[in-house]
Amino acid sequence: MAIDILAAFSNQPPPLDFIWPGFLSGTVGALVAPGATGKSFWALEAVMSIACSVAGGDLLQIKPQQTGRVVYLAGEDPESVLVGRIHAIGQHLKNPAREAIASNLALESIMGRRLNVMDKKHSDWLIELGAGARLIVLDTLSRVHSLDENSNGDMSRLVSTLEYIAVETGASILYLHHVNKGAAREGQADQQQAARGASALVDNARWCGFVARMSEVEARKLSDRAYDRQPINNDRRKSFVRFGVSKQNYTMDQPDTWYERRNGGVLLPVDLIAAKSSDSGKKATPFKVGEANEEW
Repeated sequence: MAIDILAAFSNQPPPLDFIWPGFLSGTVGALVAPGATGKSFWALEAVMSIACSVAGGDLLQIKPQQTGRVVYLAGEDPESVLVGRIHAIGQHLKNPAREAIASNLALESIMGRRLNVMDKKHSDWLIELGAGARLIVLDTLSRVHSLDENSNGDMSRLVSTLEYIAVETGASILYLHHVNKGAAREGQADQQQAARGASALVDNARWCGFVARMSEVEARKLSDRAYDRQPINNDRRKSFVRFGVSKQNYTMDQPDTWYERRNGGVLLPVDLIAAKSSDSGKKATPFKVGEANEEW
């Protein structure tokens, strides 16, 4: 249906509905990261915050605008691994949050089932499964198609198909994806074009987030200990990851967030400050994400 131009000129538009800040409902988004960084854990905790209709379910502190039903299809991990992750996350949730999440989250391993969203039979199944959901997560993208990821034409068709599924279900689609080898090697997972394959994978998505490991430089410059400001250093840096947004079409830039990996792999927000310098009289100041890349 065509837009009523005169009405749009005259009437105040309704506020945009976001899944979480920057990720507009009904659109396709991407979360990219090197392998074994924690993107699946971040995504699982994020969908729990969407599925939880009571207080206490937003462990990542992403502050979802609304809650609702979520469908999460895990293509890389077997059910036994997913159960272990759920159990680990559950240790940080109270019973009302657990029950709300369980009633609104459909989590299923599709490893080995060769789901192909470009096949109409498969896309119809996904549309039926996700009808009325607020969010559908595909983990990872490479497990739900058989196209050439280096072809912009193929990847444009793939994202277009995901947009079709979003329109038909009313859900947003989030796909998880790996970064290319160069970006992983050079520590550039936070760049918009770090995603593996054709640029259309990010260019055609409306939102792109990333999860990046703490670098050696960041580990020397940052501290999680306000009482003595000792640097994290290389021996502990693997316990910290940074989440941020490399592309968003509908809001202003969002600040990055640091997370600490706890028992079982659970990610919890952590406040980091500038580590103690050689000048012992220097006052501690909160660390602003982005200063590291700009000044170091």
